[in-house]
Amino acid sequence: MSTSLHHRAIEHLGTRIVAGDLPAGHIMLAEHLEAELQVSRSVVREAVRVLQSLGLVETTKRVGIRVLPANRWNPFDPQVIRWRLAGEGRGAQLRSLAELRTAVEPVAAELAAANAPEEIRRELVDVSHAMRDAGRAGDVPKFLELDIHFHSLLLTGSGNEMFANLVGQVAETLTGRTVHGLMPDHPRDTALQWHVDVAEAIAAGNPAAAREASERIMRETISDMEPEWKDQPRVFVAVPRP
Repeated sequence: MSTSLHHRAIEHLGTRIVAGDLPAGHIMLAEHLEAELQVSRSVVREAVRVLQSLGLVETTKRVGIRVLPANRWNPFDPQVIRWRLAGEGRGAQLRSLAELRTAVEPVAAELAAANAPEEIRRELVDVSHAMRDAGRAGDVPKFLELDIHFHSLLLTGSGNEMFANLVGQVAETLTGRTVHGLMPDHPRDTALQWHVDVAEAIAAGNPAAAREASERIMRETISDMEPEWKDQPRVFVAVPRP
């Protein structure tokens, strides 16, 4: 099976479902997808399997492949996040992600200051200084790479495996903001310094200072991004009844 064909099929269908071009309840047939995508049945079958794992579709015998409503999707999956950021619901997705990060990252910074291994502490400081240099130089690709690495170290350095499993979501958030032109070429120097402050507080074993600096980063992030989600409705997921 061609990996590129498989990937293209997933991207094509996932993007259309998340954008609403294939609405909830829509029925697709494997043979029609073969013709539309010009791929083999095995490629379609594997793409559908992946979309099922994300909660986007379900297969029913003698019916076909049914598109599921948004409340069935896995909102934590990086692919779903990327597709949402590419669509009209970008603002609401950015809000949800920013609020999730605000709830998690300051606590992760506090825990990292108390628990992170020495090599992670040292690497965080090195990466934060390199971020500051790349940001001041306007090197957007390098800054994005370092920004993702910084926050990945922060989450994994907490010693909380559930926080560490948010690395992919944070990476998609930072990448999406850059790809869609929502990050400045030259980040504010205060924000660059706050990343250094987080790293140095963690290196020094100062949980309170690490948490405070991380909270400053997230407060500024939300302040900067609020215009993107103004008037976007919130999503209220129904609680399963016993």
